Amino acid sequence: MQRYGLDFWGDDNFFIKDGLVKLNYLSSPSLYNIVSDIRKDGLKGPIILRFPHLVKKQIDKIFSEFSRAFTELDYGGKFSAVYPLKVNQNPNLLNSILEASNSYEYGLEAGSKAELLIAMASLNNNSPLTVNGFKDKELISLGFLSANMGQNITLTIEGINELETIIEMAKEYTVLPKIGLRIRLHSLGVGLWAKSGGINSKFGLSATELITAMELLKKHSLIEKFTMIHFHIGSQITSISPLKKALREVGNIYADLIKMGAINLNTINLGGGLVVEYGQNIKSKVANYSLNEYANDIVFMLQSISKDKKVKEANIMIESGRFVTASHAVLVAPVYELFSHDYQENLLKLKDKNPPLVDELKELYDYIEPSNALEFLHDSLDHLNSLLTLFDLGYIDIYDRSNSEILTHLIIQKAIFLLDDMNSNELLKIENQIQEKYLVNFSIFQSLPDFWGLKQTFPVMPLSKLDKKPTRSASLWDITCDSDGEISFDKKNPLYLHNIDVKKEDYFLGFFLVGAYQEVLGMKHNLFEKPTEVSVYIDDKGYKLKDMIESNSIYTTLNSLGYDVKKLKNKLKNNIKNSNDFKKLNELFKDNSYLRTFINQEEK
Repeated sequence: MQRYGLDFWGDDNFFIKDGLVKLNYLSSPSLYNIVSDIRKDGLKGPIILRFPHLVKKQIDKIFSEFSRAFTELDYGGKFSAVYPLKVNQNPNLLNSILEASNSYEYGLEAGSKAELLIAMASLNNNSPLTVNGFKDKELISLGFLSANMGQNITLTIEGINELETIIEMAKEYTVLPKIGLRIRLHSLGVGLWAKSGGINSKFGLSATELITAMELLKKHSLIEKFTMIHFHIGSQITSISPLKKALREVGNIYADLIKMGAINLNTINLGGGLVVEYGQNIKSKVANYSLNEYANDIVFMLQSISKDKKVKEANIMIESGRFVTASHAVLVAPVYELFSHDYQENLLKLKDKNPPLVDELKELYDYIEPSNALEFLHDSLDHLNSLLTLFDLGYIDIYDRSNSEILTHLIIQKAIFLLDDMNSNELLKIENQIQEKYLVNFSIFQSLPDFWGLKQTFPVMPLSKLDKKPTRSASLWDITCDSDGEISFDKKNPLYLHNIDVKKEDYFLGFFLVGAYQEVLGMKHNLFEKPTEVSVYIDDKGYKLKDMIESNSIYTTLNSLGYDVKKLKNKLKNNIKNSNDFKKLNELFKDNSYLRTFINQEEK
């Protein structure tokens, strides 16, 4: 059984049974059946499946592990967390987060006016609310409004100018927000987002600016409102060592600020970065620590520094949005076409007298077996190269060339099926020459922007046929007209799929761990909109589909870009009406559901 690295990245959220991927929760429905159910009404495009129970699972794990670490080490501070809205502001996801966090001190983090408005409207008065990022006067004003509403808000200062604005506004209010200071650490992160940390990072106060901020807070009698310091060394911290180094630095800063007079400073906010394992095999595995180790190291190190410096143990806050949300969403996209279906045995047009190399290819195909499969595979590729050269020189015709290509691909298919070790070094060396191209109905730019921009990989696997051996080394092509819209076969992270006839059966690919960042960063390349989404609630008897949000219509898409859609529609109607063959064109119009829907749709 091919497991597609489920043991590495799956976190026991899914299992394979009867050839299907199933949810490891209550009634354990299969993803294939869920998708088939959704598509009954004619939906053909990609779908985002949301699983609220996986959001709750991640929040429970975070609070459980830190509670354990606090108890085992007899730590004196408290633990809290906030979800950074920038990771994914989807309303259905946010509702799941709020519902799952009712019993915890779990709040929200905002980085813009729009996000802050969402947070202010969503949170109860006790949940923590932090505001990061650059802030103008209007954003700071919203923070004051939140505080006066009774909310537990902290404005994290990124620059001295922000603190000066708070000082000015504080003259007009009696209820003020709490103040946090973001620290620009010398410590660096690791991986794709390492530049979030370090002395040249975009955000935070230098040591000199921290001293200036302390002086301003004291001078204007605001030192009592200073309760938190914050740092962030990058998303997706794959190694625990950089975090431990940063903790030493921030722990000493915390102690020094208290000794400088920060009498109410009681919280260290570590930002995000808790790793998510995206790797599908041991060679691509990225994480070198567990949540258990993460919690232990943070608590132990901050406790040790507090004891050494003789200051109170800090409350600990984290902002790990990727860890909370990545696993909750699965992108499911149907395969449209396999390009090698041009190479079927019934398409052979062998002659009475063929070139000798073509006859040899036919013999290789007829007599291939496990003991000689690899040898015959090598021979067939050599023969094909020779035959293509002969074609270029004019010694064989296009029928010979076609027969050569068909026979070689048939040999490849047989060889891979017969070979037991799909990952053998010898086979991997030639995979790039024999990969199958699968055309998949989705846009990488819309649904996996981090793959396109950062080469961040995501686990991929078929949702069915998992009781059958996949025989095709796969390269995935999206339906955009851009050559970058491809997930090429990678011998370090090889993907093998099945030989299927998409005209006879559905074959869905699942792209997992896409719940963080991908939706909010998605691009409208070729004007493809984000997929239809559905929340799946699972119980003991089955599942319920709720909160479906269909993909935007072309009308809405064009309107959002500033087109006068009514004018476009009228022009199309007139062009059809005034065509040379109106009758024929009108018949084509009736047969084209896409155009017909666009022209007949009214603005909502």
